[in-house]
Amino acid sequence: MKHQKFRGTGVALVTPFRNGAVDWEAYEQVIEHVISGGANYLVCLGSTGESVTLTTEECRAVVDATIRINNKRLPVVVGMFGLNYTDRLIEKFKTFDFTGVDAVLSSSPAYNKPTQEGIYQHYMAIAEASPVPIIIYNVPGRTSSNVLPATVIRLAKASSKFIAVKEATGDISQTTQIIKDKPDEFLVISGDDPTALACIACGGDGVISVIGNAFPSPFSGMIRSALEGDFAKAAALNLQLFGIHHWLYIEGNPAGVKAALELQGIGTREVRLPLVALSEKSLAGLKKEMEAVLQLS
Repeated sequence: MKHQKFRGTGVALVTPFRNGAVDWEAYEQVIEHVISGGANYLVCLGSTGESVTLTTEECRAVVDATIRINNKRLPVVVGMFGLNYTDRLIEKFKTFDFTGVDAVLSSSPAYNKPTQEGIYQHYMAIAEASPVPIIIYNVPGRTSSNVLPATVIRLAKASSKFIAVKEATGDISQTTQIIKDKPDEFLVISGDDPTALACIACGGDGVISVIGNAFPSPFSGMIRSALEGDFAKAAALNLQLFGIHHWLYIEGNPAGVKAALELQGIGTREVRLPLVALSEKSLAGLKKEMEAVLQLS
């Protein structure tokens, strides 16, 4: 398969903060934790990385740090979104240094609520500007518009720049429709950890994960087992981790996963406004569930 390196587990890396600034020491810890845990590729500047709250200079520094720390061990994907004006995003593509970047992840425009034709034209304009492959990111919970299966397939057939979709609706019926109609080389990647196993069971190619920051080994092991056809092992790992998902999202992402990392001694649960750190009540619930998982492992 042409894009084999993007099968399996990609991890949407958090951007750790300490006292308002990026905590570079913790960021290196996160990346090493994820790589040693068996992830297949790294995704920086995604939703989980709080990219929309980073300055332009911080965004560039995060990309540079990811490439440097990774040191060519895994493929690197960079999130290119947060802009709802197509021409401005294209200008960002034209001025961005893609050295060391294997692909980009780009969501449909938020707030504007474009039609399917508008979404198609937006992505085709990006395809013209991007020097690297593009992963379409469908996340209606953040954009308020759903990139429908017909639009995804239309894009996949219109340009070889589109190599995959990160389907984050959690809608297995919609995901299955894309899998059914897609070109052979086009990847369907889950963007919803709780249904990632179901996505693979339907013929999907893996996940871009949140929980993979904190539990890279069992979660990537679950994905790997599923892709190898060992669904009994994958199901056991999925059930072992399943109770964690609730706590990771109870007060929004990445508040939950940053708290899970803090409980493991990696960084702090600090986020940037308008997000707030996980409450003490939810932290206690998360800690209890994590302790149960550790007892089972």
